[in-house]
Amino acid sequence: MKSDKKIGIAFSGGGVRGIAHLGVLKALNENGIFPTQVSGSSAGAIVGAMYCSGYDPEEIMDIIVKTNYFKFMRPAISWTGILKMGSVLQLYEMYLPVNNFSSLKTPLIVAATDIKRGKVAYFSEGNLIEPIMASSCIPGMFDPIEIEGNFYVDGGVLNNLPVEPHEGVCDVVIGVNCNHLPVEHNIKNIKNLIERTIIMSMNYNVYSRKSKCDFFIEPKGLAKYGVFDIKKAREIFDAGYQYATEFINSHQELKDLGQSTVKL
Repeated sequence: MKSDKKIGIAFSGGGVRGIAHLGVLKALNENGIFPTQVSGSSAGAIVGAMYCSGYDPEEIMDIIVKTNYFKFMRPAISWTGILKMGSVLQLYEMYLPVNNFSSLKTPLIVAATDIKRGKVAYFSEGNLIEPIMASSCIPGMFDPIEIEGNFYVDGGVLNNLPVEPHEGVCDVVIGVNCNHLPVEHNIKNIKNLIERTIIMSMNYNVYSRKSKCDFFIEPKGLAKYGVFDIKKAREIFDAGYQYATEFINSHQELKDLGQSTVKL
């Protein structure tokens, strides 16, 4: 696909809620909107890597459900985390057989947090799988990922909507957040309180970058789904697709962007 404008899409993290990104991608693609480059944190990085490698949104959805991503994680015997992500490597190797950013059909930028230096790191060349694992490495739950002597955790800690790599490069920037938090009048227990507080923090991180986006797509009510609620995958996918379809239809400039895209 070729457009007369360069389009950058940034995907947020959010665990299984990131499946909504696939629904958004399906709606964008159906309307002729294809990214020139993609960026992502955590779940957004996983979705981005699969999409940029050539899988379509429905294929990625099927892979996530079929493999049950989380079964590949095993207990970590260390003080740094509860689970190790090393065993996820075989899953990535199965679907991303060439472990290098250069193998991707669409350029990808992966955001991770350099835990020792306390800053965001962006990966766009060299090995592909390790940065994806680092970007989705929830601190305290998983052991940090070591890359060239530095240790990295979830990109969403410092940047849960990595739009910065698109600035000055793309003509149009689309941000997609999968953690919309509805008004809650009844916090039932401490678990609900903790989950809501974490999502509020994540969204503050995201909303501080909203002004950098030409279009900001945020399917409603996704925060009601748990981070590991894989049984609701299809429901989450459909929520992303339906909202994005309505969003595109109500934003003529975005719709026009798709109409200016032609098949090579």
